[in-house]
Amino acid sequence: MMSRQVVRSSKFRHVFGQPAKADQCYEDVRVSQTTWDSGFCAVNPKFVALICEASGGGAFLVLPLGKTGRVDKNVPMVCGHTAPVLDIAWCPHNDNVIASGSEDCTVMVWEIPDGGLTLPLREPVVTLEGHTKRVGIVAWHPTAQNVLLSAGCDNVILVWDVGTGAAVLTLGADVHPDTIYSVDWSRDGALICTSCRDKHVRIIEPRKGTVVAEKDRPHEGTRPVRAVFVSDGKILTTGFSRMSERQVALWDMKHLEEPLSLQELDTSSGVLLPFFDPDTNIVYLCGKGDSSIRYFEITSEAPFLHYLSMFSSKDSQRGMGYMPKRGLEVNKCEIARFYKLHERRCEPIAMTVPRKSDLFQEDLYPPTAGPDAALTAEEWLGGHDAGPLLISLKDGYVPPKSRELRVNRGLDTGRRRTTPEASGSPSSDAISRLEEEMKKLQAMVQELQKRLDRLEETVQAK
Repeated sequence: MMSRQVVRSSKFRHVFGQPAKADQCYEDVRVSQTTWDSGFCAVNPKFVALICEASGGGAFLVLPLGKTGRVDKNVPMVCGHTAPVLDIAWCPHNDNVIASGSEDCTVMVWEIPDGGLTLPLREPVVTLEGHTKRVGIVAWHPTAQNVLLSAGCDNVILVWDVGTGAAVLTLGADVHPDTIYSVDWSRDGALICTSCRDKHVRIIEPRKGTVVAEKDRPHEGTRPVRAVFVSDGKILTTGFSRMSERQVALWDMKHLEEPLSLQELDTSSGVLLPFFDPDTNIVYLCGKGDSSIRYFEITSEAPFLHYLSMFSSKDSQRGMGYMPKRGLEVNKCEIARFYKLHERRCEPIAMTVPRKSDLFQEDLYPPTAGPDAALTAEEWLGGHDAGPLLISLKDGYVPPKSRELRVNRGLDTGRRRTTPEASGSPSSDAISRLEEEMKKLQAMVQELQKRLDRLEETVQAK
């Protein structure tokens, strides 16, 4: 049974969910019908992105956060994939950069101009090709610049250096013999945690390609398992019992024989997507097809996993986006915000701690992960690890100036940025490229002039 001890004191006991008013939702969006267990939605302090139904290819919609209300049916989309998009993820170190994985076997990285799209975006900054089957998971490294992980239905995990467009690490089918259900980076990006159709949860050191810990059948049922890192060397899994009851379990990475806590929830069939907040040690469970969000607090002493409450509504969710802490309204004591996908709309849901004071609540907002990377891709690949660079939210979050994604792909740099709506002033790279193009054009004009002169001479001679 689920333990509901009212005696335990916690500042999060009365956290409540508040759906946004109708005019603060995004209406008339055609959410993807694809049967794939990803959130279909990604958000950051600037934009909300969601995977849409698209005829003749794969598309997703990106809207500035403030552009609520009815979405025009001719709104420009990101539409470079040739088959449905299965997963999207915003870069944690650049709020204008988003990655997408698709059934067309590619991963694409896109740059969204400030203010959103004015034209359909068909040209990615970089296309990452290496998977032989559809790509269902994309996940950015939390602290290293431009490092992106992708997992495909070829049972392969690739880690990319987006700056060079190269796959720098491969975890092949010898590590995962079957479909990979979920991948999660540890907070410092030293490890990844995966769940797989072979009923194993694995903790892997991706740079060495070694499995450092493994648990067979964390849940007895046959339906998909999800696994995420939580605080203090623990992982949390969601899955199903042999009787198809949904379960949540907490494990110590060093002692995976028995769970620290295992709780049965209900008999719904949707996979539970876990979202963990390291600042508050709260984990939120959102089931696909559910109409509720359950949340639990994780503590360092038994019973470790404490049920807090449940946000319920009448409409079921098709997907869910989760706002990073720096995008929340601290003056309203908002500790999480979800973006719930319905069939035709996206609805923000604020999770709030009731407090009487309007002052900054230090205990609710410890320093949190900021937008700067702690390491370069080269440093991380060279064996260095670092936790996120933390920022205070005391005076609210001030976003940095837009950053251009630098991609150096040797001969391929010509395709890099063909979009006219690039934000900000041109970089020195862009100026030197333009100068080179001008020189080439001048040389061509001179060559044409010479040919014309020759033709004239020939005509006159005749």
